[in-house]
Amino acid sequence: MLAFKALLSVFTLLPCALLVAAQASLGAIPTSTLHQITNFGTNPNNVGMFVYKPAKLQARPPLIVASHFCTGTAQEYFQGSKFSQLAEVHGYLLLFPSSPHPDKCWDVSSTATLTHNGGSDSLSIVSAVRFALANWGVDPARVFAVGTSSGAMMTSVLAGAYPDVFRAGVVDSGVAFGCFAEPNSPLDTFDETCASGHVVLTGQQWAQKVFNAFPGFNGVRPKIQTWHGTADTTVFPQNFFEQIKQWTTVFGLPSTPVSNVSEPFLPRGYSNATFGPSFQAILAQGVGHTVPLFEQQYLEFFGIA
Repeated sequence: MLAFKALLSVFTLLPCALLVAAQASLGAIPTSTLHQITNFGTNPNNVGMFVYKPAKLQARPPLIVASHFCTGTAQEYFQGSKFSQLAEVHGYLLLFPSSPHPDKCWDVSSTATLTHNGGSDSLSIVSAVRFALANWGVDPARVFAVGTSSGAMMTSVLAGAYPDVFRAGVVDSGVAFGCFAEPNSPLDTFDETCASGHVVLTGQQWAQKVFNAFPGFNGVRPKIQTWHGTADTTVFPQNFFEQIKQWTTVFGLPSTPVSNVSEPFLPRGYSNATFGPSFQAILAQGVGHTVPLFEQQYLEFFGIA
């Protein structure tokens, strides 16, 4: 009887063991489809996590984290973007996190999420990235983040709080790191004061928020590309200029761009202000919330395309 019970316990545990083993093996993940993963590490708020693996993958593939907007899901961002189609061309992996909160926004306001290894949504996403680095052969020098609206704010959080993990971030219609900080509010709080452009600080004040997220970090910080529309009445354009103050100070760059041009690959009215190798800011005249996705340009900024 004891032997039978021991055997039964082995079969009871077997599905869990197989699940963990499948996720630890990149080869076991199906290709060219959005595939949910679990058991990838610390996940304080039970963030959903989905991976996309193209049919042909680079030997040491880049990894892009693509974070959705408020009211959205991983599936919607996957379906509404060209990231997966371009992955089939360039051979990179994608992680699409999905917010667990009622309004489907991201926690970009709590002290935990704004602190390196502090917890909440940012740590959940980074846990999945660390799992990919440890088990899937991802190139640690090519880990990137991109997001729209609330996902753009999460991208800023990931770049600011985890500069040791990410190498670049693209922020589409977001805010400066720490602008939504409200330690005692619900995790997916939408801060109207910040969003409406009424949080105006000096470059040094903004930069200090980034430095405080990971005290003592002295490595190379991820480069940033931010996009914003002048007609945005959800996340007002002042937030674009606050980001410029923040990141130029963080990178020690001049507050005026070294170039500000209309790129031939962008629509009329888009201007690309380059402040140095680590920071670009694209302002789109007459565009509301949000700026359309320019996935190919993001990949070029990341050095993938």
